[in-house]
Amino acid sequence: MTKTLANGETLDCSKHNYTLTFAAEEFPPVNAFRSVTMYDGKSQLLIKNPINRYLINSPMLPAMKKNADGSVTLYIQKDSPGADKEPNWLPAPNDLIYVVMRLYWPKAMPPSILPPGEGTWKPPGIQLVK
Repeated sequence: MTKTLANGETLDCSKHNYTLTFAAEEFPPVNAFRSVTMYDGKSQLLIKNPINRYLINSPMLPAMKKNADGSVTLYIQKDSPGADKEPNWLPAPNDLIYVVMRLYWPKAMPPSILPPGEGTWKPPGIQLVK
């Protein structure tokens, strides 16, 4: 779960757009389900949005657009990133946000998130779009 960029700056979609990129073959190491869910940073509730999408999860991966190098970029912003990128859009409120990654049935062998807090796999950081 994060409410900030790596430098400690609060995530605020009224001021910025963000991305989250998973390198090719470096998706969360789980045997089951994984998801990235968007929440309103003030109310801590899901966000009503024009495409009724509140999360991006593993079953959605086949329909998502991959980058030329095989990575997948999620677009975290209040407005659509455009029709070509909309499959990868995680709609955000026009306000503060927080993002939660849920990982179910983690793999035990490296790369892994186990043991908790000490695993060899770390989630990629959210990046500010400039």
